[in-house]
Amino acid sequence: MKINKIRIGCRKESISGELGSGTAFYLFRSPVTIGSGAKAVTMSGCSALFISAGFESDIKSTDGQPIRYDSVAFRLNASEKQYLTSLGIVYGEPVSISDDFVITGILRCLKAQSVRKGKELPEFSELAMRLILLAVGGFSEDDEKSDEKRVPRYAELKAIRESIYEDPTGSWETEALAEEMGISRTYFHRLYLAAFGVTCRQDVIESRLFCAADLLANTDMSVSEIAEQCGYESDSYFMRQFKQHKGCTPTEYRNRINEPEL
Repeated sequence: MKINKIRIGCRKESISGELGSGTAFYLFRSPVTIGSGAKAVTMSGCSALFISAGFESDIKSTDGQPIRYDSVAFRLNASEKQYLTSLGIVYGEPVSISDDFVITGILRCLKAQSVRKGKELPEFSELAMRLILLAVGGFSEDDEKSDEKRVPRYAELKAIRESIYEDPTGSWETEALAEEMGISRTYFHRLYLAAFGVTCRQDVIESRLFCAADLLANTDMSVSEIAEQCGYESDSYFMRQFKQHKGCTPTEYRNRINEPEL
């Protein structure tokens, strides 16, 4: 399974379904309409889509806002195509995703590894894409219903988590969030960890570093300006945290991301 290109945090009014060769995966985080006329399919929330060469339908926003999405272009051999089919995934048919955080996490890791370009990249890429295939193929609304039954106030916690990633530079103090929900800080921490497997603080850090990585890749802002825009009061703390999580300094990341992609 060869990865050709990874795009994270894209925004477009519409997407032309043209693909020279291979396969593409899209994770949409906003409402989209795929196709036109009687064959049009509208997805009201988060959804996933696999397309292959020859896919010609346009993908358009249905709420008047730019489509928010991530995408991966890759190649499958014959056995891998059979594997995709065995999971019940059909090219051109979108799948409703009730919670995209697992898939999003895999995509971010895949993008980070592609920037590092280490010798383990081919194996890592294959494993990452198989995890995405499994996640999409096994997804159902029952998964979220199970979470709602397992974790009290899951819907409120999920809304908070979505808000953190939508506005990473906001003031996300655990005590304030707990107070807003009318529960103790300790209980909030326990519920959040049970719901998502990470703490609220870890999500805040990850969202800010993701924002920083996007600014490093797509703007000419200095490291100091990016640190400030992403909610860091100290440049040195930002650089230390970035290297700890991304495996390289912000400057090294910018240099690598500007090299030709896979």
